[in-house]
Amino acid sequence: MDLNRADLADFAYFMAIAKHRSFRKAALEMGVTPSALSHAMTALEERRGVRLLNRTTRSVTLTAAGEDLCAAIAGPFERVAEASENLNRYRDAPTGRVRINVLEDAVSLLLEPVMPAFVDRYPEVQIDIAVNNHMIDVIGSGFDAGIRYGGTVPEDMIAQRLSPEIRWIAAASPAYLERFGAPAHPRDLANHRCIGIRLGNDQFYKWEFERGDEAIEIATPGPATVDESHAAIGFGRAGVGIIYGAEPVFGAYLQSGALVRVLPEWSSMGEGFHAYYSGRRQVPTALRLLIDLIREVRPLGL
Repeated sequence: MDLNRADLADFAYFMAIAKHRSFRKAALEMGVTPSALSHAMTALEERRGVRLLNRTTRSVTLTAAGEDLCAAIAGPFERVAEASENLNRYRDAPTGRVRINVLEDAVSLLLEPVMPAFVDRYPEVQIDIAVNNHMIDVIGSGFDAGIRYGGTVPEDMIAQRLSPEIRWIAAASPAYLERFGAPAHPRDLANHRCIGIRLGNDQFYKWEFERGDEAIEIATPGPATVDESHAAIGFGRAGVGIIYGAEPVFGAYLQSGALVRVLPEWSSMGEGFHAYYSGRRQVPTALRLLIDLIREVRPLGL
């Protein structure tokens, strides 16, 4: 049976659904509505006389025929995508779209300083940014890349360093310190109100401190636990408790006096930000340009 243009378009939609197992996520990637995807799949199945998808209100799975089709056309579609991406090399101005999943802290520290120059330099390139502190399968979720602290980058990914190591410190508001005093040693935090940190894998983070050859981890007690920096800063400024985080994130509040560094002789150095992506795919032009510009501007040094 001969292919027609409708088949080719619907095969592209089918591959997006097969990758995400979700009409909503596939529609987001393809730039159409979930309803349009559903109609396209129904039309493809009717034209071919074969059911390709098992659909329920909660899930989408492939039938045996769908699995066979996916296996047969996955390689050719990847090669077509690579060929399309390669055409960017011959354009006067780069174009394209890239989806990245970004840690919250990286937005203010890395992307905000470079995006004004990026959009001026590459007006036809689109960056689709999802801010998420949870650990997810970035590629499996339909993203081209992620930006995380180096220690959390999956080992099977190619990583490019975007910043030097980052210092982690404790801080509190002047009002809190006036009311409760300042700890003299990390162990004194056991007698203070601390804003705990929940990591992207839902584990609770023990605050790490180093001074010379001394190193200590503290399981901090306190009235609240957060999983993002802005919430911690808000509670810290309000005097709810002592907070812990990346020094550059606290920078403006330390300079203004809204926060005061606690245990100034104690801190911990952690791996800086890294961009990471699959080595099995060609790096999209838009992603390469963004990484290059971050490394050029060096908002945190490098």
